[in-house]
Amino acid sequence: MEAVYKAMKKGGVMSLVAGIIVLATGITTGVLLIINGGSLLKNKKKIIF
Repeated sequence: MEAVYKAMKKGGVMSLVAGIIVLATGITTGVLLIINGGSLLKNKKKIIF
């Protein structure tokens, strides 16, 4: 029975770590997209077609 609890603990820790990594990646990507979009809007008058 103790082996089951150890396996559950490892699975929970891995899920928590994966969630933190996904959250950090999402926040970073969102910030970069906002910065890029702002830069494009700022420089749209300079674009000549």
